[in-house]
Amino acid sequence: MSDTYLRLDRQICFSLNAASRAFGSVYRVLLKDLGLTYPQYLVMLVLWEDGELPVKRLGERLRLDSGTLSPLLKRLEANGLVRRERSARDERSVNVALTEEGAALKERAAEVPRRIAAATGFDLAEIDDLRARLNQLTEALDAAALLQDA
Repeated sequence: MSDTYLRLDRQICFSLNAASRAFGSVYRVLLKDLGLTYPQYLVMLVLWEDGELPVKRLGERLRLDSGTLSPLLKRLEANGLVRRERSARDERSVNVALTEEGAALKERAAEVPRRIAAATGFDLAEIDDLRARLNQLTEALDAAALLQDA
């Protein structure tokens, strides 16, 4: 194997990390007016889409463990955007729901995806293709990780 493959500019992980950091910079500016961090924005996206959810399901959707998700939810709750309540059916389960203020924030957030799309310089077909390819990559890496764990 050639040393060429050990060059930083040949590492897909580095390219993905750099793109992620660049996205984070753009999101930081766009979300500032909403009073959200990027991870908080992701939580709100899921709740706007799905409505009330158990914390476990929310974590699955976001690919976050409870140790990462709990502080996010505490901050969102302290800001009056969500409420957490024990499930009436299963006291071990905690449900997360939007408050009126959290639901109303959706309207103000509607411009964020359009502005992100514009920042990429890609047209919608290119964005859709990139998202599909990244989803394929994620599935392949998840499957490879499962095989390595076995």
